[in-house]
Amino acid sequence: MPNDHDKAVYPEPPRQTPAVDKQTALPNPALILTKLFYYTVDLPVTTFRDTIDSIRSKNKLVYYHQKFRRVPYLTECQEGDFTCYYEADMQWRRDYKVDQEIVKVVQERMKACQQREGHSYQQNCTKEIQQFNEVTKNFQSRYGDLGAYANAKKCLMKQKERMMAAQAQSA
Repeated sequence: MPNDHDKAVYPEPPRQTPAVDKQTALPNPALILTKLFYYTVDLPVTTFRDTIDSIRSKNKLVYYHQKFRRVPYLTECQEGDFTCYYEADMQWRRDYKVDQEIVKVVQERMKACQQREGHSYQQNCTKEIQQFNEVTKNFQSRYGDLGAYANAKKCLMKQKERMMAAQAQSA
């Protein structure tokens, strides 16, 4: 743009912004409602949350990792101790869920390696494939063929049958 522009066509802007000319002496109702909401709702809630957060930060507990104590296995329970049976069954269910997640993680690692390596995955992902095969074999030997209503007792009976079959084969 040239320095010598036509000042009639492009007048210079005013040096200062003019003050807003109030039309009325009454206060703005939107401003009043905003302040009312802030002091009656927002400020107390925010203050309460900040105090709770400061209390929580002093005693840091990881609430999403609940640690259960290990209970006796089903074989260690006394005859007729139904509380022990129940605790052993719940322990078995937790172990089952953990083992399922382990299989999922190993499978995701193997799939990620296959995706990353493309057609040459069998050469480059042998460690992941071998680990996946081992984990699934162990999972299948422990939990396979238990059915939908699996529990600690059924798993124990399956383990006993497997041990008896192995003993019969060795004899």
